[in-house]
Amino acid sequence: MTVETTPILLDIRQDVALLTAALMDINSVSGNEAALADAVESALRTIPGLQLLRDGDAIMARTELGRPERVILAGHLDTVPLPTVEGSLGTVPSTWESGVPGTGNLYGRGATDMKGGVAVQLALAATMFDGGAEPGKDVTFVFYDHEEVEAVKSGLGRLVRNHGHLLEGDFAILLEPTDGTVEGGCNGTSRFEATTVGEAAHSARAWMGSNAIHAAAPILGRLAAYEPRTVNVDGLDYRESLNAVKINGGTAGNVIPDRCVVEINYRFAPDKTPDQAEAHVRELLEGFDVVRTDAAAGARPGLNHPAAASFVAAVGAEPKPKYGWTDVARFSELGVPAVNFGPGDPLLAHKDNEHVDADAIRECLRALRSWLAD
Repeated sequence: MTVETTPILLDIRQDVALLTAALMDINSVSGNEAALADAVESALRTIPGLQLLRDGDAIMARTELGRPERVILAGHLDTVPLPTVEGSLGTVPSTWESGVPGTGNLYGRGATDMKGGVAVQLALAATMFDGGAEPGKDVTFVFYDHEEVEAVKSGLGRLVRNHGHLLEGDFAILLEPTDGTVEGGCNGTSRFEATTVGEAAHSARAWMGSNAIHAAAPILGRLAAYEPRTVNVDGLDYRESLNAVKINGGTAGNVIPDRCVVEINYRFAPDKTPDQAEAHVRELLEGFDVVRTDAAAGARPGLNHPAAASFVAAVGAEPKPKYGWTDVARFSELGVPAVNFGPGDPLLAHKDNEHVDADAIRECLRALRSWLAD
């Protein structure tokens, strides 16, 4: 028996900060984006002048005005899991610190990463044809699923594979949180497993075995002593990091472990490829069994492109590097220069006190609306 659910109606013409709260109130943890995708699609279908395509829980909406320049505005619909800490403010539904909707800080999961940016996209789409007006550029809006999980599940990656020609453009803006400053390019990221092997034995007779967890100590020592580099790429300084992020070993409290796996994450500057990054990690951990399990290339800033330069000038703030990996890298692989620009402090993303200021969302909308009109 099929259970029918009532579709969620989104008012994408309301104040953009209130729209952000409405988006946050729809639980959209990775893998659970369908309800939000349905609501976004239904809202976009009310706007004349947009051509829509849906693929799974990813949606594209395009203008076809014949403009000489096409801009892509992209954002992901999913969030990381909800916090489990009692009293956390990073919850669903959202809450207003002031108690007055639309005023001050908005708390909840996705506040910064990245429901504010998605709300800005929807608000732009809703109003770009108001009063007979038309944007000065053709625009492709992209809303996609599964950004916060492994790259093979990415909704944007699926759109690239299935509808890559519809993602062609002159410039792309990913509305990730940047505190309202343009952040160029992004670091690459790669994950590795370093494995040590021992011999199992009863812990009461430990001398009969070989402890694989103890054997992993030099791996942790090298990582702890490692000094990450800062690399200048096209005028922006990208800080790298190389860390153990998980360790797994042992089978029981009375057994000497015969295997231990240290999981490692390397965030590398966009001056190097994933293969070059791997070579660097292997050199540091020479003598150990190291396997790369995942990798995504970074993206150079691309701020010398005319469209990027005009956008930076319109925003008016000094551009910064993006330290984390974002989907600007996918656009870079497509030959589309891309930057990050959105409301909210990126340092608050995924935290239990994740929040965004209402006026920051409004200012982001104002800046993009003004630039698109030129």
